[in-house]
Amino acid sequence: MSDRDRLYLQAGEEVAPFVFSEEVVRVFPDMIERSVPGYRLLLELTASLVRQAAQPQSRIYDLGCSLGAATLTARRAVQKPGVSMIALDNSPSMVARCRQIVADDNSIVPVEVIEGDVLDLPIGNASVVMMYFTLQFIAPAERAGLLQKIARGLRPGGVLLLAEKMSFTEPVQSWMDRHHHDFKRAQGYSDLEIARKRQALERVLIADSRSSHHERLRAAGFDQVIDWFQCLNFSALVATKA
Repeated sequence: MSDRDRLYLQAGEEVAPFVFSEEVVRVFPDMIERSVPGYRLLLELTASLVRQAAQPQSRIYDLGCSLGAATLTARRAVQKPGVSMIALDNSPSMVARCRQIVADDNSIVPVEVIEGDVLDLPIGNASVVMMYFTLQFIAPAERAGLLQKIARGLRPGGVLLLAEKMSFTEPVQSWMDRHHHDFKRAQGYSDLEIARKRQALERVLIADSRSSHHERLRAAGFDQVIDWFQCLNFSALVATKA
């Protein structure tokens, strides 16, 4: 069980840019469930998508796996023979803890947890690639190339499951922000914590619009892009390769 997220409770000190540090790893499960509306339902629905999309003798990738919540969801959903998984994160603390979590899970699908940069990882023989709240932390200039690499590495019929925090034009953006902050208050975060976390994420998490995602995915070589989940300003898409 993770600790309660209280990383941004103290006032007075300068807020450093957000990083996936050892302190964040310690509270991450609590942080993401209390910060991302619909997160648990997103994972439950992921199991159904993976169950349908996983192909025999293929790979499933979880890019930016953090502590492996999506990795384990996919692992437990697989019903096809010969499937293996690669889970990758660039945070050493995340990877170390994720390896322990995966080792403690009794599912039979083999999972290799790798520490590295998603931009450097070869993608091949993939039937499913998951990228949950990862692309938003990649430099905008690198996003198109990463998606092209994923499209090339997918088998025919393969899918990319992409979840992101979305940006909107006004007045919708203000409406989304207002209700997202109210959601976080309902989870026990104070106005101080909300403001300091938002400051920490400025220029670190750079969200794109839904139309930008659709255009970039099609330009990368995906044949169909479907919006399958939204809860306030957090959305998930599936991009398919014919």
